[in-house]
Amino acid sequence: MSVAALVDTNVLVYRYDARFPAKQRVATELLRSGIAADSIRVPHQAILEFVAAATRGGRSAPILTAEEARREAEEMLLQFVVLYPNEEVVRLALLGAAAYQLQWFDANIWAYAEHYGLSEIYSEDFQHRRFYGTVRATDPFA
Repeated sequence: MSVAALVDTNVLVYRYDARFPAKQRVATELLRSGIAADSIRVPHQAILEFVAAATRGGRSAPILTAEEARREAEEMLLQFVVLYPNEEVVRLALLGAAAYQLQWFDANIWAYAEHYGLSEIYSEDFQHRRFYGTVRATDPFA
């Protein structure tokens, strides 16, 4: 089995966001096929951000209630291999933020992929099809 990609927070959130049906379909299929093939990984940061983003109000109602978001986060912990940070991930994130001019949380996501030897990041927060070090960013919604 080869590990293909890291999934960023926005893919997890769109899976539940009915305001964007096309993105919801793409996210659902990407996650389902990734589970079936055991070909995606989720950084622990993305699960934390998912709970925050899905329960945040603002101009519209939250996507999920706090209880629903916690339940879905627990499911993610069971369904996916979750990657955790260590000192090297943080050091890579510092380098990535400087070298690629990435926002801090995006640099962290990239650092997980680089550190764990993943070839791709699925995210809409990076330049589509650009390589950052050895990792290619792919916007699955492009």
